Amino acid sequence: MIPLHEREVWLRGPLPRIPALLQPVAHALLQAREEVNALMHDFPDELLRERLTPKNETQPVASAGFHLQHLAGVLDRMCTYARGESLTATQFNALSMEGQPVGSFLTTMELVRRFSEQVDRTLEQLKNTDPHALTEPRTVGRAQLPTTVMGLYVHAAEHTMRHVGQLSVTVRLLR
Repeated sequence: MIPLHEREVWLRGPLPRIPALLQPVAHALLQAREEVNALMHDFPDELLRERLTPKNETQPVASAGFHLQHLAGVLDRMCTYARGESLTATQFNALSMEGQPVGSFLTTMELVRRFSEQVDRTLEQLKNTDPHALTEPRTVGRAQLPTTVMGLYVHAAEHTMRHVGQLSVTVRLLR
């Protein structure tokens, strides 16, 4: 039998204080954090801004630094919308910085730490979410596109895992 700590997060059982309907979201976020931590261990800071161009294409793919910034940013924004709030000037600034080259002051470990801390904040918000509120309407972005609290949390989880997958390929090719 596989020891509990070696199983994927979703196979380790329910997480305390997380509502049942939000368990898959929490599991996905914890899995993403474990994968990012393992993937980025000893990743050289000087490769954070490298953008590879796939064969037969003209546009380079996003850098590892972008993915790390975006992972934390998306979670922060989705949690803000789930609370029924608008983004702040600080959040808009962070969003605009995601597409820019990572500043030389941001190391791999700093970006990984920021993502990990955002996962913690997101999990705390999930713990404090009333399951009866999951179908409450919410809006996204300046266009005020319609969704629900549950839609935002599910998107946060699936979008996070999508970028972890892209980060994984980029990092493996750069190593």
